[in-house]
Amino acid sequence: MLYECLRLFRIFHDKKLVDLAKELKISPGYLSEIESGKKRPSMEIINKYAKIFKTTPSAILFFSEELDKEKKRGKFKVSIRNKMIKFMQVIEK
Repeated sequence: MLYECLRLFRIFHDKKLVDLAKELKISPGYLSEIESGKKRPSMEIINKYAKIFKTTPSAILFFSEELDKEKKRGKFKVSIRNKMIKFMQVIEK
């Protein structure tokens, strides 16, 4: 879900993939692979996303797939995360 969060950050801030790739100093193809879940973003890229979108890396990492592996408390976080992603997807349309 991290990849979907990153894609939605871009969409909600009305940025084109090519423009964001330029700001992140990566190729549009590589950004496309990150946003489709084919590649994992480095912490350097997550930090750049946080700076560009005026948030924190921890807020972005809240959507990390690693939360799925957590027990007990993680189930609540996963549920909240999934609901937030679905809400943003509805708004996107």
